[in-house]
Amino acid sequence: MANKQDYYTILGVEKNASEADIKKVYRKLAHQFHPDKNQGNKESEEKFKEISEAYEVLSDPQKRREYDLYGHRMGGQGPEGFRDFGDVFGDIFGDFFGFSRRGGQRPEQGADLRYNLNITFEEAVFGYETKVKVPRMETCLDCNGKGTEFGVEPAVCPNCKGSGQVRFQQGFFTISRTCSRCHGEGKIITSPCPKCRGAKKIKKDRILSIKVPPGVEDGMRLKLSNEGESGNYGGPPGDLYVVITVKEHPIFTRERDDIYCEIPLGLAQAALGTMIEVPTLVGNTELKIPAGTQSGATFRLKGKGVASIRGYGIGDQVVKINVQIPNKLSVKQKELLEEYARISGEEIVPDKGFLKKVKEAMKR
Repeated sequence: MANKQDYYTILGVEKNASEADIKKVYRKLAHQFHPDKNQGNKESEEKFKEISEAYEVLSDPQKRREYDLYGHRMGGQGPEGFRDFGDVFGDIFGDFFGFSRRGGQRPEQGADLRYNLNITFEEAVFGYETKVKVPRMETCLDCNGKGTEFGVEPAVCPNCKGSGQVRFQQGFFTISRTCSRCHGEGKIITSPCPKCRGAKKIKKDRILSIKVPPGVEDGMRLKLSNEGESGNYGGPPGDLYVVITVKEHPIFTRERDDIYCEIPLGLAQAALGTMIEVPTLVGNTELKIPAGTQSGATFRLKGKGVASIRGYGIGDQVVKINVQIPNKLSVKQKELLEEYARISGEEIVPDKGFLKKVKEAMKR
């Protein structure tokens, strides 16, 4: 037991973590290391078992209290775990007072599923509805999840006689262990269902309608309750998480609820001022550029952004001006610019005295 890893360490949570935090971390890890997603990977399989064992204890308030007090010796599910310790007393007092332990497993929630949905920039802004095909494991309807051929009931396990537990004497105590043949169910399948071959579940494709609300952002998750895989032993199904990926737009970018775009402007337009047409997600609109506008200046188009997914109003579109400096000039253009420089008192060749001062300053 000294080498058994701490359950909090396995899940990567603090000892004061809430039940909600533990559940959130468990679902993430279980999805990452699930055997169906890591077929043939023994390390992932063992990790999944460790995660499941840790979660079963830490998600149960009573078991968690016992584990916090006594550690693996009384709080776990291993060879010397709390469940086995309880079995000892259960067997003793059961034999004394006529109690009997019945086989079977407690209901378990089905696994959560993830679906990656790619949408366009416009679909993220205005909302989107689509139908998707999601493969998942569902309860076999031919056998109603029993795993047996129609009309045939599971047989009582001959190993544990239907109790789900096998007992053996260890000194003064009678020790109980989960039956390895029926895995604690107390029953075995002798005539498997032809459809699921005794697995109790079959893989099916389910068509689901997904409504993406306006204003979603890249990386957001939509939760579809009870659309995951079927539960075990009568447990509820898991959930489906739709993870949104928004494709890049050739013109627009987004920061929260504001949309950004960059507009090129000619030198004369920036200096003299002009009216330009600016593209928005709902069509072009006119924008007045005042004389003397500098490169990097920004203008806001009110209400041309994204409707807040949290209901806080609508963002703006921010237009950034990029003044284009020509890299090639005709003779006439060059003459006009030189004339402009002379009129403005602007020296085309830098002042040599100024350059000398710069050099001297750099030597210091």
